[in-house]
Amino acid sequence: MNLPRNPTRAVRIGSVTIGGGHAIVIQSMCATKTTDVEATVAQTNCLAEAGAGVVRIAVDSRRDAEALAEIRQRTRANLSVDLQENYRLVRDVAPSVDKVRYNPGHLYHHEPQRSWQDKVRFLVDTAGENDCAIRIGVNCGSVDPAKREMFDPADSISPMLHSALEHCELLDSLGFRRYCVSLKDSDPLKVVEVNRRFAAERPDVPLHLGVTEAGMPPEGILKTRIAFEQLLRLGIGDTIRVSLTVPNPRKHEEIEAGRQILADIAAGRLVNLVDFSSGGLNIISCPSCSRVENEAFVDLAQQVKQLTQDLTDKPITIAVMGCRVNGPGETDDADLGLWCGPTFVNLKRGGELIGRFSYDEVLHKLRAELDCLISNRQKAGTVPRDR
Repeated sequence: MNLPRNPTRAVRIGSVTIGGGHAIVIQSMCATKTTDVEATVAQTNCLAEAGAGVVRIAVDSRRDAEALAEIRQRTRANLSVDLQENYRLVRDVAPSVDKVRYNPGHLYHHEPQRSWQDKVRFLVDTAGENDCAIRIGVNCGSVDPAKREMFDPADSISPMLHSALEHCELLDSLGFRRYCVSLKDSDPLKVVEVNRRFAAERPDVPLHLGVTEAGMPPEGILKTRIAFEQLLRLGIGDTIRVSLTVPNPRKHEEIEAGRQILADIAAGRLVNLVDFSSGGLNIISCPSCSRVENEAFVDLAQQVKQLTQDLTDKPITIAVMGCRVNGPGETDDADLGLWCGPTFVNLKRGGELIGRFSYDEVLHKLRAELDCLISNRQKAGTVPRDR
């Protein structure tokens, strides 16, 4: 099967080019602490050897930026930097990378008195001066609150779409065309919808595809396949990432899964459509990355899966998030959420904080909340009783 491709423009990222009919590029992200240069260089090279065309590294401080400069000297991989709240760090990191990824929903955190347009101009100017591409990375759980207020609260797709299109327009007006976009959600069907709508309006812009917080394999791979199959068969998508919650030594599995998915789609080996938004238990968990404050987060996600093996038929969503970037916002839409800190876990019911518990005691608290939730829903007739 020859996959169709949207006529997106070509964007160079170091030694690879995305869009413009070039081969789909597989990406991944380091999970090691950026300041641990030895470990990060080793993981970067491992991911590149496994087939990653671009490897992303998180930078949240000047110490991270200093480490990144040394990492750059010790790897030939194409590097992308992941910036979150402090957009000004781009000055420190751009000389060491091939692409800068920023999140429009996090620009308002730093220097709130300055307009987001001015901040983007700063990012664009710095990227241009340092021969860097840019990714505008929009995530479901971190859309700018001002964008959310423009739409019905039940509509989570339109704020993401509006944000991405708005930023594309600004970059275009600045004469910067070397950019791509990503629009990610933990629900694969929403990923399909928002990317289809974006591609219809901006078929020229290369798209990076991914299901954020896809979770643990094999479910996380299945969720990602569902989105990729529908989008890639429409010609939508120029780079991909399979975001899995796995221990650091297994990060290369993201690349292997991506390669297998691409091969299966090209050969016409497709899975049946599955809706993870209803009908049964849905565990979402962010991929392990350098922002994880306690590596016990990965084990905790697996323990949550084991704890809920008897609840697979219950229409409940549990979110397990590993850091302060994903934790606060991206647990709000789950029935129950665990946002992991360095020594404790925030347990949430929707947007409400229930309490903070140690890693040893949080599973017991989670199970009690689950049993209470199921009991209340059964009384209300919204969850079928066990037969």
